[in-house]
Amino acid sequence: MSEPIRVLVTGAAGQIAYSLLYSIGNGSVFGKDQPIILVLLDITPMMGVLDGVLMELQDCALPLLKDVIATDKEDVAFKDLDVAILVGSMPRRDGMERKDLLKANVKIFKCQGAALEKYAKKSVKVIVVGNPANTNCLTAAKSAPSIPKENFSCLTRLDHNRAKAQIALKLGVTSDDVKNVIIWGNHSSTQYPDVSHAKVKLQGKEVGVYDALKDDSWLKGEFITTVQQRGAAVLKARKLSSAMSAAKAICDHVRDIWFGTPEGEFVSMGIISDGNSYGVPDDLLYSFPVTIKNKTWKIVEDLTINDFSREKMDLTAKELAEEKETAFEFLSSA
Repeated sequence: MSEPIRVLVTGAAGQIAYSLLYSIGNGSVFGKDQPIILVLLDITPMMGVLDGVLMELQDCALPLLKDVIATDKEDVAFKDLDVAILVGSMPRRDGMERKDLLKANVKIFKCQGAALEKYAKKSVKVIVVGNPANTNCLTAAKSAPSIPKENFSCLTRLDHNRAKAQIALKLGVTSDDVKNVIIWGNHSSTQYPDVSHAKVKLQGKEVGVYDALKDDSWLKGEFITTVQQRGAAVLKARKLSSAMSAAKAICDHVRDIWFGTPEGEFVSMGIISDGNSYGVPDDLLYSFPVTIKNKTWKIVEDLTINDFSREKMDLTAKELAEEKETAFEFLSSA
């Protein structure tokens, strides 16, 4: 057995965490021989609920869970972390503008970034899930200057999985048969789900998705809006946000960081845009196609970008630049 790793989940009393914690504890994220010390952080009013979650984790009798720590204190939660999964954030309330949401979250992620800086290992991998995820991730990274920016990523894997699933449903294959879809940009309704480089396995042969579907108007229209607005559609139907699929996407994202991506495949994640070859301005937290090896991501370079894609990629970059500007005004006064 190897040494236990310390994994933090914030917002641990919430519903995404409730779907996520069992998968982390049972070995399906970090491997079947990796013991874990699981740290659960939430705000003080949620501690009663968190105690219930703690009891349930104990009752799962998971052999890999060496310890579970439930806390509302940052100095306990962020100490010596190997992985931080930042799920908790201020959700958007009715009548709240995106600007209000940004302001509330800048405060939270500035504090959490500072706590990572002060208490966590410098090698910590930080995954931001709480929305607006890209800008929250950038805020946390800026607030932890001695941790490499490359260690921070935000979740666009749910959108990536949604895109794969839509293509699979349309073609009557399983989503495993679809690979190399891309989510460009912001985890918001401006994101651009791009299948111009995606492949699908049909009758044992790999075919480009555009060739397989022969339905450009669907791919450039309804497909994109379905993926962009899927979260809102789930919320409307379930009266609760997508927790099961979000938890699955977090597991996929973290597992790929830990074990790497399969040969010939790339995945989408929000990462720092510095030095990319796609004309996305530096210093944004933007979703790109990446491959991962030895816990290090690399942007997939030199994919051809047509005019349709260019316009969509620029639009979401513009939104991110505006969000960043708003957030950083708050950050300097926070």
